[in-house]
Amino acid sequence: MTSIDTAPAPDTARPLPAARSRLRLPRAAGGPTLVLASAVLALIVLAGVAPGLFTSTSPIETDPVNALVAPGGAHWFGTDQLGRDLFSRVLYGARPSLLLGLGATLLAVAGGALLGIAAALGGKYADQALMRLADVLLSLPPILLALLAVIVLGTGSGNVMAAIAIAFIPGYARIVRAETLVVRRSGYVEAAVGLGLPRPLLIVRHVLPNALGPMLVLATVGFGSSLIAASGLSFLGLGPEPPSPEWGAMLSQGRGFLATAWWIGVFPGAAITLTALVVNAVGRRAQARFTRRTTR
Repeated sequence: MTSIDTAPAPDTARPLPAARSRLRLPRAAGGPTLVLASAVLALIVLAGVAPGLFTSTSPIETDPVNALVAPGGAHWFGTDQLGRDLFSRVLYGARPSLLLGLGATLLAVAGGALLGIAAALGGKYADQALMRLADVLLSLPPILLALLAVIVLGTGSGNVMAAIAIAFIPGYARIVRAETLVVRRSGYVEAAVGLGLPRPLLIVRHVLPNALGPMLVLATVGFGSSLIAASGLSFLGLGPEPPSPEWGAMLSQGRGFLATAWWIGVFPGAAITLTALVVNAVGRRAQARFTRRTTR
């Protein structure tokens, strides 16, 4: 009788280390990208907080003799039609642009939290009425809804923030409503209700912290959309008044010089695009980490 050799082949157990190394490659590949995006975002925020650290040139001082000078050693980004240094204007334009996007995002988060919690805890009829209103608003493009809000509210930085917030509130409201419904059915909330915890204290202590967590992560990604929307409204002349530097307004001024002085519009547009990209990269990474943490 022939004996059967049950010993494993020498190389059958070896693919595991290689498989493990292949599984780790995506995380390693995402590391440098996240670090680079975070570093660029930190520089942009620093430029918005303290632009004087990077340049000593005034962003509003005109010099007609040096108008429309191409990018070079004296003016890194060139000059505009009034001789103003574009590098300085892009740096000083970071603050109003970032504040518009940040303010609109915070207002949208606050409004979405109020509407979402009211829909989830306000009863059947309140839920249906608020969610149907949210569905109607979500059927419109955000920039169109923001334009309609600006028509009603008027122009200016504060009104632009409010208009963009109105456009993004319905999306945040649906997220908060869904999370609130999940939290409301959890065991610790039912136990708190059984112990007689007052409803306002129940909302503040248990519902809000658990319902707002996912929305705050998504708000990081939404900041990029708010920034683009704010720049779009400023491009149309509805944002900060000149001569205050703001990326969207600067991009609008440069559209008439694309054939003769391309740098007037290219550098502000590049600043908007780069900021939105790095914010989305950091936000997507935070969203992925939050999703993995909650699904474990």
